[in-house]
This record gives sequence, structure tokens and C-alpha cells, in this order.
Amino acid sequence: MRPRPARAAIGAVLRAAPSLTPRIEKGLWRCFYQLSSRQRRDPGTGFMNYGYAPLDGCEPDAGRHSNDPDRFARRLYAKVAGAVDLTGQDVLEIGCGRGGGSAFVFEQFQPRCLTGIDLAPSAIARCREEQERPGLAFAVGDAEALPFPDDSFDVVLNVESSHCYPDVPQFLKEVRRVLRPGGLFLLADFRHTVLPEGAEHALVPQEDVSRLRQQLAAAGYRTVVEEDLTPNVVEALRLDSPARRARLESRVPKPLRRHVVAFAAVEGGAMHAAFAEGRWTYLRFVLRASQNGGRAGC
Repeated sequence: MRPRPARAAIGAVLRAAPSLTPRIEKGLWRCFYQLSSRQRRDPGTGFMNYGYAPLDGCEPDAGRHSNDPDRFARRLYAKVAGAVDLTGQDVLEIGCGRGGGSAFVFEQFQPRCLTGIDLAPSAIARCREEQERPGLAFAVGDAEALPFPDDSFDVVLNVESSHCYPDVPQFLKEVRRVLRPGGLFLLADFRHTVLPEGAEHALVPQEDVSRLRQQLAAAGYRTVVEEDLTPNVVEALRLDSPARRARLESRVPKPLRRHVVAFAAVEGGAMHAAFAEGRWTYLRFVLRASQNGGRAGC
């Protein structure tokens, strides 16, 4: 579970100072992920996403027991990464967080190699300690200035991370640069359904789904698949709310719990309500990059 109170504090700073430069904004997010990745002993913290639950109960449980605290987060990765055949492919995950998603994709879908990058050095240190192995590597890296040559990967994966980036068009440009000709970009994230008045000063995300589609087209991607996962995310949050609330209550001092729940994605909290009421939309994409040129390797 991502520690939403810290995220809310960063959002408050961004609302109070909307003229912050992208460099300062990026530094705030780096600080947040540095702190969150130091909670090494917490159970169920290998993943940092809202999760996915099938609405009809027919989809697989991503190979884990039903009491696995990360089962909904694993399902989200299975839905996003399992959309294409990754066997023998060179894969990059941007925004790998604590590395649970990268490790799951590496084990489940058998790419030739998978590299995970994250802005926070402490997150990468944790990934290397807990997840790294032959074929699965981690590095500190900026999504807007990827530390790889052109045409390095067959597939790029980005799960619930792009809404934090100060310059999404630059991120999309960098993804296209490191993808090989005809490479695939697997993106999953949320945006405002329709941009509300004053959203430029609101808690992230600060763009709507229409703007995201425009950015993708302008960056040279062709949409192969677009799917609205909002109902599945809401269902995952509903099912996971008792466990999420219990974790909050075990970690947060009682006087602060009401404020924490207001920003945590549990039923009754502001973030859950934004999805349930349709104010935010959670989408996944399979995108194909336009042709670039040569070939490198990972």
C-alpha cells in the first residue's frame, strides 16, 4: 500500500505553490518515495498501486493465495503486463517502486531481461536487496531523462506512476526514444474524468483523460487497446479496505487517523470516493511506438 498521507502532504505543497519549478516538484516526489521505501518490515508493501479485481470472478488470481496482502496489486500487473506476449523480450519498467511488480512480471511472463528504474535511491536499494537476480536488474533513473541508449527495449511498462511526473510529454518522448521500432508501451494510470475548475491547484493528477489521449497521440503512439479499469479498481479497493484500514491503524497515531483516512484509498476516504463517484478514471493502454531506428540491448 502506498503511504497516501505523505503523498497528500506533497500535494498540499504543490497546491500552495503552483509556480514551483518541475525540478522542485520532482524533488518533493523523490523525497516521498525515499521515505516510503524505508518501511522495510511492513507486510504487503512490495507493490505500490491501487489494485485490480475482476467483476465476475472469472479472471485468475495471479497465482497467489486469496489471503496474500498483495493479491489485488498482483492482479493489476497481470492485467497490464499480460496484455501482450513478453516471452524473450527486453522489458523496462519505469517507476518500479519497491520492485514487487517487476519481480512478478519477470517470474510470470518470462521476458529475456527486465530492468526496473525509480527516481528514489532508497527504493532501488530495496529492490536490489530483495528482488534482484540474473535477468532482473534495477537502477536509479529519471522518467523524463532515461539512462539508456536509443532503441534499447521491446516493451516499456509504467503502472500508476505517470501522474506524478512534472512533464508527461517529455516522459512519453523518452519512452518512444528507448523503444525499438514497433515496440510496445504498456501504460496504466488515472486522471480526472473531466478537468474540474481550479484543477491546476488540486491534488495530483492535474490533467484529464482527454489530455492524456492528446499527449499520447502527439508523442507518436498508436493506441492498440484502451480499457477503462475504474470499476475493477473500485472493487479492489472495496475488498481490500478492511486490510488497508487495519494497516493504517497499526501505523498511524490515533489523533492523526481521521486525516490519514481522508487521503487513503479506503472506503469512506476522499481518494476512494473520487473513483467510486466517477470523478477520476483509471485506464490501461497498449500503445505501439512509431518507427525509430536501430537496436541496442539490456
